[in-house]
Amino acid sequence: MRILIVDDEALARAYLVEQLASAADVEITGQATNGFDAVKMAEELPCDLMLLDVQMPKLSGFEVMELLGARAPAVIFVTAHDEFAVQAFQIHAVDYLLKPVEPVRLQQALQRARERLRDPAPDRATVNAQVAVAARPPGQWLERVVIREGTHVHVLGTHTLDFIEAQDDYLVLAAGVKRYRKQQTLAQLETQLDPSRFVRIHRSFIINVERIARIEPYAKDSWQVFLSDGSHVPMSRSGYQRLRAVLD
Repeated sequence: MRILIVDDEALARAYLVEQLASAADVEITGQATNGFDAVKMAEELPCDLMLLDVQMPKLSGFEVMELLGARAPAVIFVTAHDEFAVQAFQIHAVDYLLKPVEPVRLQQALQRARERLRDPAPDRATVNAQVAVAARPPGQWLERVVIREGTHVHVLGTHTLDFIEAQDDYLVLAAGVKRYRKQQTLAQLETQLDPSRFVRIHRSFIINVERIARIEPYAKDSWQVFLSDGSHVPMSRSGYQRLRAVLD
């Protein structure tokens, strides 16, 4: 079983290496100190299982899983925080270990991983739809979006978004003059955004209400919403009603 250890704390990585040394069927193929390196190494190195910290600088463990998508190996989360446990199992994590990790619990988790690897992998499409939801603490709206474009990873604060447009099976996120593509549905992203700031004004558009400059009639039961940068997007009758409810 080939394992990638991901943790920003050197002592935590060293402890896991020490504990894994006694397992005859385990090979540590790499150690990553942050989420960006974890994504790169998980794709480039042979890896069946990640021992993955949740809260790290730059990218969280959940964001690592989201970026890896269908390429993600099995994962055991190893963290000092227990508030993400339910979300971890919602994305079919093998186990969830709290630091300091007890040797017996680690061995139990490894056995669960062996059993998981003998079975077919869970439906990655379903898992990916759940990862973004699990990436934020319960009761909090999404504060940043991670986007992968080839070898580049972008981390955008939601406050920087002007609007989001659905195109075929992906989204276009507009932030200033930049446009980013993300494999996700508009309905999925809508449920994660603060409804007092982001309103779905059309079947294909969500807009940041702070960017609205003016609204003009376009045709019967339709409008154009002009943004502060001069761009404009369509608004339907139902979208107009939703926007009025927020602005009134």
